[in-house]
Amino acid sequence: MDRAFQRTQILTDHLLQFSPPSPLSSNACLSYSPPELSESYAFDVKEMRKLIDGHNVEERDWLFGLMRQSKLFNPEEKGGKVFVLPDYNQSTEQQREMTWKRIEYLLERGAFKGWLTEEGEEIEMRKFAGFEVSSIYDHSLFTKLGVHFFLWGGAIKFLGTKHHHEKWLRGTENYSIKGCFAMTELGHGSNVRGVETVTTYDSNTGEFVINTPCETAQKYWIGGAANHATHTVVFSQLHINGTNQGVHAFIVQIRDADGNICPNVRIADCGHKIGLNGVDNGRIWFDNVRVPRENLLNSVADVSLDGKYLSSIENPDQRFAAFMAPLTVGRVNIACASVYQSKVALAISVRYALTRRAFSLKPNEPEVLLLDYPSHQRRLIPLIAKTYAMSFAANYLKMLYVKRTPQSNKIIHIVSSSFKATFTWTNMQILQECREACGGQGLKTENRVGHLKGEYDVQSTFEGDNNILMQQVSKALFAEYMAAQKRNKAFKGLGLEHMNKPCPIIPSQLTSSTLRSSQFLMDALCLRERDLLNRFVVDVSKCKSEGESTQQAFLMCYQLAEDLGRAFSDRAIFQTFIEAEATLPADSLKDILGTLRSLYALICLEDASYVQYGYLSVENGASVRREITKICSELRPHALALVTSFGIPDAFLSPIAFNWIEANSWSSV
Repeated sequence: MDRAFQRTQILTDHLLQFSPPSPLSSNACLSYSPPELSESYAFDVKEMRKLIDGHNVEERDWLFGLMRQSKLFNPEEKGGKVFVLPDYNQSTEQQREMTWKRIEYLLERGAFKGWLTEEGEEIEMRKFAGFEVSSIYDHSLFTKLGVHFFLWGGAIKFLGTKHHHEKWLRGTENYSIKGCFAMTELGHGSNVRGVETVTTYDSNTGEFVINTPCETAQKYWIGGAANHATHTVVFSQLHINGTNQGVHAFIVQIRDADGNICPNVRIADCGHKIGLNGVDNGRIWFDNVRVPRENLLNSVADVSLDGKYLSSIENPDQRFAAFMAPLTVGRVNIACASVYQSKVALAISVRYALTRRAFSLKPNEPEVLLLDYPSHQRRLIPLIAKTYAMSFAANYLKMLYVKRTPQSNKIIHIVSSSFKATFTWTNMQILQECREACGGQGLKTENRVGHLKGEYDVQSTFEGDNNILMQQVSKALFAEYMAAQKRNKAFKGLGLEHMNKPCPIIPSQLTSSTLRSSQFLMDALCLRERDLLNRFVVDVSKCKSEGESTQQAFLMCYQLAEDLGRAFSDRAIFQTFIEAEATLPADSLKDILGTLRSLYALICLEDASYVQYGYLSVENGASVRREITKICSELRPHALALVTSFGIPDAFLSPIAFNWIEANSWSSV
C-alpha cells in the first residue's frame, strides 16, 4: 500500500509541475515539405538504378506503366497522388478472381510473350525482370505467375522431352492450359523423397495409375488448384513390377475446359491464410487416376510400352538429384524477388523519416526529423546497405542460373539455397524494422509496410525451409572439404579458394581506415567461414568416430551448420558487392558504393559469432559498432538518393512516403 501511495505522489508532483501550453492559436501546425526540397543528390540515381537492377530497366518501366493504366490494379488517389494496391478488404474469392483478371490483362498485352517458347539468356532475364515487377505490386500475382511459368512450365521444359515441349509449352504460355505443381503433401514438404502418392504402370493399357493411398498423401498447398488450374505435374513414387523406382513426375489433367473437376480427382480449398489470399491454394486426392504413358516427364527416366524401367542413371540418389536440379529456378526467383520488397519498405520508411518530426531538443525549436536521430539512422541505413548487397548478389545468382551447364548445377543449388534463405530472412527483418520505424502509420494496410510482412512471411518456407536449406549448404561445404583432403588438392569453386591461403590475422587494434578496407573486411569474413568449416568437419568427424551415422552426426552439429551456412552466405554476398564496385570508374557513384560496401561487411562483423568464436576481441567488437554508427551519419545526407535509386515508381509506394498530412486530412475522408 505504501508503495502504491508513493507512486501516486510522484505522479501527482509531476502533473503539478507541468506547464500548460500557450493557447492553440500560437502553435503553428505541422506542414509537409517534400524531402527533395532539402535533400540533394551527390550521384546519378538513374545510373545507380541501372547498376542495382542489373538488367531490363526499360522492360520493367513498361510493365509498371501497364499496371498504372488499368483500373484492374485498383488505382486510388491519396494526398494528391495516385497509388496502385490490391484491395485486401475483398473476400478471398474476390481477391483470387482479381489476381486472375490481372493475369489476363497482362497476357493480352504481350507481357509473357516468349517466356516458355523462346530460348536464351535475353528471354530468361526478361522473365526475371517481369516477375520482380509483379512482386512489387502484389505477392499473389507474383506467386500465381511463378507457379504457372516457373513450376508447372519449368517442370515441362526441364523434366520433359521434345514431345512434351511441343504439346504443352505454347498452350501454357498463352494460358489455354493453366498449370499447377503438385509436389508438397500433408505429410511431406521439404522431404520430397518421402512423398506417399503412388503410381503404378498398367502394361495392358499403356497407362500410369495414380493414387492417394492415405490422408497424409493428399497434395497440399498447391497454388492454382482450388479454382483455376486445368493440369498439374504430380510428383509420386513410381512402382514398377513391385519395385519402387523413386519419385517421378507425371502430367495429370484435373479440370476440363469448362472448369469441371475430372473424374476420380477430388479437390478441396486450403482456406484463408495470413497472406497470399489472391492465390487459390488447394488440396488434391487421386483415386485410380489414369494417364497415358507419354505423360511421364522422361528426361531422366522412362518406362517402355511393355513396362520396363529405363534410365541412363543407375544410382537412385543421382537420379533423384537429376530430377530436382532444374527446379532450383523457383529458389532463384524467390530470392531475387524478396530483395524488391525490402526496397519498397525502405523507400517508404526513409521518405517518411525525412518528413515526419518528433520532439524538440531545445525550447521553441522545430521538432527533429526522424532520420536526424542517430538511433533512427542506425535502424534504417544499415538495412539500405544490406539491400544493396543483396541486389548485387541477386544479379550474380541470376547470371549464374541463365549461364548454367550440367557441371554448374551443384554450384547453383548451393548458392541459390544459401541466398534464398539469407535474402528471405533479411527481408522479414527489414519489413519488421521498417514497420516499427513508421510507427502507427506502419500498421495501415494502405501504407504497405506492415501488410507486406504477412504477405511475404511464407517465403522462408516454400521452395525449401530456410533452416533445411542452410543445412544443405553446410553439408555441401563439408563434402567439398573432405573431397579436397582426399585428393590432396587445393580447394576450387564456391569461393573456397581462400582456404588455400594462410589463415588471415585480425589486427589487435582496429583503426577506422582498417575497418573500411575491403581487404581487411574480406579477410575477416573468410576467417569466420574458414574456422567454422574446420570446426564443423572436426565435430562431425568426432561424432562419426564415436559410432554415429553421418546423418546423425550432421544433426548433432546443427548449430555449427547454421553458423557456417550464414558465414558462407555473408562472404559470398560481399564478394559480389566488391565485383560490382570494381566495374565502376572512380567517381561519386563508386565512392558511395565503397561506403555502403564497408557498412554491409561491418554489419556482418557485428554478428555475435565474431566475439563468440574469438575472431574479434570485445574491444574490437566495440570499435566495429562505433564505426557503423559513424558511417550511418556519413550516409544520412544520401539516404533519399539511395532509396530513390531503387527505381520504385511513386504509385507503387504509399501515402506516407509523400504528403501524409493531406492523405489523412478531413477532405480525404
